[in-house]
Amino acid sequence: MGTIDVGSTGFMLLSASLVMLMTPALAFFYGGLATKRNILGIMIQSFASLGWTTVLWVTFGYSLCFSGGEGGFFGNFDKAFLHGISIDTLYTGNGKIPEIVFIVYQMMFAIITPALITGAFVNRVRFSAYMIFLTVWQILVYYPFVHMIWGGGLLAQWGILDFAGGIVVHATAGFAALAAVFFVGARSDKNSTPNSIPLVAIGSGLLWFGWYGFNAGSELQVDKITALAFINTDVAASFATAAWVAIEWTRERKPKLIGLLTGSIAGLATITPCAGFVPMWSAPIIGVAAGICCYLAVMLKNKMKWDDALDVWGVHGVGGVLGTILLGVFATKAINPAVAAEGLWFGESTFFFKQLIVVIASAAYAFIFTYIMLALINLITKVRVDEEHEKLGLDVALHGESAYDEGSL
Repeated sequence: MGTIDVGSTGFMLLSASLVMLMTPALAFFYGGLATKRNILGIMIQSFASLGWTTVLWVTFGYSLCFSGGEGGFFGNFDKAFLHGISIDTLYTGNGKIPEIVFIVYQMMFAIITPALITGAFVNRVRFSAYMIFLTVWQILVYYPFVHMIWGGGLLAQWGILDFAGGIVVHATAGFAALAAVFFVGARSDKNSTPNSIPLVAIGSGLLWFGWYGFNAGSELQVDKITALAFINTDVAASFATAAWVAIEWTRERKPKLIGLLTGSIAGLATITPCAGFVPMWSAPIIGVAAGICCYLAVMLKNKMKWDDALDVWGVHGVGGVLGTILLGVFATKAINPAVAAEGLWFGESTFFFKQLIVVIASAAYAFIFTYIMLALINLITKVRVDEEHEKLGLDVALHGESAYDEGSL
């Protein structure tokens, strides 16, 4: 039996707490962007994932992701109900932290990933349908990608890298969101405006803060790569923010706070797969690319009239895909020995094309599976709310609550 590294264990507990904070932050972010009648309806979807995903994860989710199944799509049930894991069990990946700390850290990723999708179909989906979606999507999309990339499965053996979730989190969630938009259809009220931009700012700030645990914590110990991932995260987010504001200010003659906040999330999503694998000088390039590409994706969405209400596809989907591809450009073993093959910038092309092909295939799988799954759920319980409920607002129609007491002073 080894001895735990107290510093790394403490840092990972803090990182898990930071990633947990991101789910309420997402609720604030989405809640502020929603219309006044649908604030609680979107927020409850994030908070519901906090509770229900934990149940799934402890019951069998962790085991399917990180137990057995070498070279495959899924793990096995050997660690279901955390069987065989005690407070003395060390995480075998590095032998430095208790396995229960790793379990909790990874659980926080499982909680926020499906919650990201909810921004696409705000004020249109029944809560009962969402709960079925939350359950099935995790089991058949999130769990296999976690296992294949982080759990020693098929893609890991192919040499695919994803430091903190470009494929596992953002690409799958973003393209699932686009599929949900196509299946559910557009909102009946086309003039939906944010009810509270300050609430969006609070949520965005907390997401940025939590992202340090999301990315730097993915090293799973404290070392120089942890520090690299931390600074790359902040630098890329900052450059993406600047790029987004510069474009929007030029086009619309006014700098918008919503645009600034959206640009920061685009940069954070894009640097996620790269953070601990690329040199510091590449972070500004990745950030600027994120600001430009994600902005253009949102413009395309608007032109095509895809009603992705809160730009989940344009920010998370496109950001995750872009970051995974740029990892294939800038990854180098000189920075992190976990990189087996150099990126395109350093003269090798094999790794780049592997990343490109796998991220496209992953996004396509998430899109197709999500669309089919929603069609099947619709046979069990209607996915979209009735038009009268949509006009009334889901807060009152589905949950019997209102975000604000409009009768009080």
